[in-house]
Amino acid sequence: MTTLSPENSLSARQSASFILVKRKPPIDKTEWDGFFDENGHLAKSRDFICVNILERGLHPFMRTEAWKFLTGYYSWQSSQDERLMVDSTRRKNYEALCQMYEKIQPLLENLHRNFIETRNNIEYQQGFHEMVMLFQLMVEHDHETFWLFQFFLQKTEHSCVISIGVGKNLGMLNNVINILDPVFAEHLKGKGAGAVQSLFPWFCLYFQRAFKSFDDVWRLWEVLLTGKPCRNFQVLVAYSMLQMVRKQVLQESMTGDDILLACNNLIDLDVAELISAACTAYAELVQKDVPQPLKDFFL
Repeated sequence: MTTLSPENSLSARQSASFILVKRKPPIDKTEWDGFFDENGHLAKSRDFICVNILERGLHPFMRTEAWKFLTGYYSWQSSQDERLMVDSTRRKNYEALCQMYEKIQPLLENLHRNFIETRNNIEYQQGFHEMVMLFQLMVEHDHETFWLFQFFLQKTEHSCVISIGVGKNLGMLNNVINILDPVFAEHLKGKGAGAVQSLFPWFCLYFQRAFKSFDDVWRLWEVLLTGKPCRNFQVLVAYSMLQMVRKQVLQESMTGDDILLACNNLIDLDVAELISAACTAYAELVQKDVPQPLKDFFL
């Protein structure tokens, strides 16, 4: 057992202080442009920008450009001219992929009897269509939607993919509860058994249905993209949401189904308060002795 690390303790204290300071305005175009020199090279550190996004968020008008950096669509080391070339290349590559698919689709349909059904099952994974819609609302062109969504999945370590990240998230959520809230953990293992495993839609949908507006969803997602205050921050977001029902669960000695119902009723949440609570949970976790797998998961 080890604490997460001394270096991250400072980051944790900074992120915990986020809950105490008055909310600052989001980063607007004027401030964003000031992060770059006359050639479009980054004049501030990536870490500086990401911490500011964690604490303040982005003005809606700046999301498209900023997310291209956060997802890896653009390199943080690129110039303005290089980014224009990247845009052109990504558009051409997307068009080439579409043309190739149109050519091979009839062949695949002939060779594989269940191709269409299989294809539809792959495209429908719970939450994906809703997530793609949010990217379509953010950007103007189809190729931007395609690449940003692909890079988003990679950057968030496919945490919303059922067969890759969702199960791991649920397992780590159980571990976090065991460490930070043993009393609640005991109830969830006993009378509340099965409740945590039933929360998979939180991760499949990436918390979309917990907020009243798309802006709030984007605000949380851009924090997840920064990697601040830690990797896999979505698990601490889920832990903080569970804490919102903790008192009711214990007082009423709820069973798993009732806990799930209470969790499903968590809607119209304040995104800033949720991010603050998750940052505080991270600060608490840093001070604990944690198993190496959990340490590796968050660092």
